[in-house]
Amino acid sequence: MSRTTIPRSVDVLVIGTGFAGLGTAARLKREGTHSFLVLERADDVGGTWRDNTYPGAACDVPSHLYSFSFRPNPDWSRLFARQPEIHRYLRDTAREEGLLPHIRFGAEVRDARWDPAEGRWTVTTTRGVFTGRFLVTGAGHLSDHRLPDIPGIGDFGGPVFHSARWDHGTGLEGKRVAVVGSGASAVQIVPEVADSASQVTVFQRSAPYVVPRADRAYTETEQRVFRRDPEAVPAHRAEIFWYLEAGFAARRAAPHQLAEAKAAARAHLERQIADPALRQALTPDHELGCKRVLISDTYYPALTRDHVTLEPSALARVEPGKAIAASGAAHAVDVIVLCTGFETTEPPYARLVHDADGRSLADHWARGMEAFASTTVAGFPNLFLVNGPHTGLGHNSIVHVIEAQIDYLLGALAWSRAQGDRTVEVSAAAQERYAADLDRQARGTVWDGERCRSWYVDPRSKRVTLIWPDFADAFRHRNGTFDPAPYAATAG
Repeated sequence: MSRTTIPRSVDVLVIGTGFAGLGTAARLKREGTHSFLVLERADDVGGTWRDNTYPGAACDVPSHLYSFSFRPNPDWSRLFARQPEIHRYLRDTAREEGLLPHIRFGAEVRDARWDPAEGRWTVTTTRGVFTGRFLVTGAGHLSDHRLPDIPGIGDFGGPVFHSARWDHGTGLEGKRVAVVGSGASAVQIVPEVADSASQVTVFQRSAPYVVPRADRAYTETEQRVFRRDPEAVPAHRAEIFWYLEAGFAARRAAPHQLAEAKAAARAHLERQIADPALRQALTPDHELGCKRVLISDTYYPALTRDHVTLEPSALARVEPGKAIAASGAAHAVDVIVLCTGFETTEPPYARLVHDADGRSLADHWARGMEAFASTTVAGFPNLFLVNGPHTGLGHNSIVHVIEAQIDYLLGALAWSRAQGDRTVEVSAAAQERYAADLDRQARGTVWDGERCRSWYVDPRSKRVTLIWPDFADAFRHRNGTFDPAPYAATAG
């Protein structure tokens, strides 16, 4: 099937070509659904693994688990794969699953509206208008980078760029570099930049918890076993999954497990940082797990190098050639790298998706994101959010959650067809009960309370809206199979 033969009106429209979008498309095709299109704003697949090409970019979930269960890769080179290898895996998925003819590249979504008269979604993009009975968003939590409002940054006079839009044309050899932030990207970038820059200043608003990475290459023998034994990869995946799953008890604030996790992080800090003042500056002031726990064996050692300075306060303003910290300290810099995260609790796609009355999903989410089964939204028929509200994990692989959601939406599509192509819409009451239950589950966790300021928590309502407040296995058990009982069904 050529790209030109696929009509603009299909059964299913999918937005995005990261793990969520490609996973949905691959499963649709494997299940025999060929009337679908994938809308991608860029010119290649890969989502966050296409966009984040900064030095040292790698995953912090083991490779064999951070991949589709239906597409095992026996040839992962390392325990923790690096960006080029993960991007290649997603490219191979698109090609080998026959998805490329279904993808419209350069099709940035500008508007999506439910048409109740037609029982279809109308999606306006930079490549024209497309319609579908079902709409699946796979934009993810890390697709739109966040640029902070820093006074004077426009007058800096030198290169300024976000880690997710790395400027490979700017050489850092011999330059004075400011790295703004100390999150997951920064701990990978700082050791790499320190190898070439003449001076590195790290602006740390809040010290993160950092634990050992213990990365290693897979041996040829291991890869040979993975290729020859069909049970080897699933067994390895299961071993990793249940090992990581045990880490949720600490997020649940179970005293013994939380104390053990904090002790391990503290021991890592003490082993790698000898200077008492620097160690104190790198000691977190929040509960472990409130923010993302980082894994690195090289970040702390990089901060001990003579030409690397930790500024234990945020970047307050910028002057030509200078970065001024909230502490008042002025640092002379040539390049500013913003490791300032992504739009998470208020995802940009929510402003583009509208119900039958023209009200946006963002308006519906004024108190924070909500979705029944973390996948469907009352008032938005035939809409499925993959990797949306309450799907983030701080302890395990998001791909596990994505695959459970794909199973759910495939069940909904099959049920709709069996009912004569009925429109599927969850009841408001069911969604309210589900959201209230997750609010209750979040109480007493490390994300609950005034001391936790995290991208897992909506700053407007203080509700935990992004992360799943339970074990990853519980997500699949609760949300991996479609049940039509909470849904109102009308003729399509």
